[in-house]
Amino acid sequence: MTNPAERLVDLLDLEQIEVNIFRGRSPDESLQRVFGGQVAGQALVAAGRTAEADRPVHSLHAYFLRPGRPGVPIVYQVERVRDGRSFTTRRVTAVQQGRTIFNLTASFHKPEDGSFEHQLPPAREIPHPESLPTVSQEITEHLGALPESLERMARRQPFDIRYVDGLRWTPEEIKDAEPRSAVWMRAVGPLGDDPLVHTCALTYASDMTLLDAVRIPVEPLWGQRGFDMASLDHAMWFHRPFRADEWFLYDQESPIATGGRGLARGRIYDLEGRLLVSVVQEGLFRAL
Repeated sequence: MTNPAERLVDLLDLEQIEVNIFRGRSPDESLQRVFGGQVAGQALVAAGRTAEADRPVHSLHAYFLRPGRPGVPIVYQVERVRDGRSFTTRRVTAVQQGRTIFNLTASFHKPEDGSFEHQLPPAREIPHPESLPTVSQEITEHLGALPESLERMARRQPFDIRYVDGLRWTPEEIKDAEPRSAVWMRAVGPLGDDPLVHTCALTYASDMTLLDAVRIPVEPLWGQRGFDMASLDHAMWFHRPFRADEWFLYDQESPIATGGRGLARGRIYDLEGRLLVSVVQEGLFRAL
């Protein structure tokens, strides 16, 4: 049986059914809707398959328009908007059962030598990922055993996730908490050497924990949820090359939540503190 990392690579390996048209599988899982990171990652694969290999993606902007149905294939239609001397632009529409569920615009840039360089460092000292428990270990420590449903999910999870501040299980742990959350992540196995696969795998991962920062001030990350959450839009800027099967820090914060929507932004660093990717997302929050 393949491991979760291999399954993720397989999930991102789209079938080309016509020029500029690709089809992606959607796992038949017991979920209400397809995971948004999967659709974003697959859409970026479709865009990347039509761009020149020497132009890595430098940004994407996307909207989640309708929930995708698990178990139903998704068709990705690519529009070749522009092929310039330095930049390539692609627009991707994701269609499921005749309805548009997702739109993405991606820009690719031929690397250049910059005349200057700077970055802000991580906002605080962060413990090394190997010193932190995995999510499964933390749940087992609190509950005595991993529930069967969570054990099945853990076996399918393509990323090792470690919360810097823990899952925060009780209202007391989030009292007066700032809207911030940080996790270490890496794929649970090798993802190969194709840079596009690593970029799309990290795009997949970027939607997994970002809205935690919005929830932190109002409810623990573990336990019965008081809100239904849905991603509305998603934007990413890729600053440096990276591997998604090596540790990266996802430092997340929410500057505002109002009107049923919460804005979250994240900065992704490597172990050396180099800023790799910037992420912004808005999510819809409705009380259950």
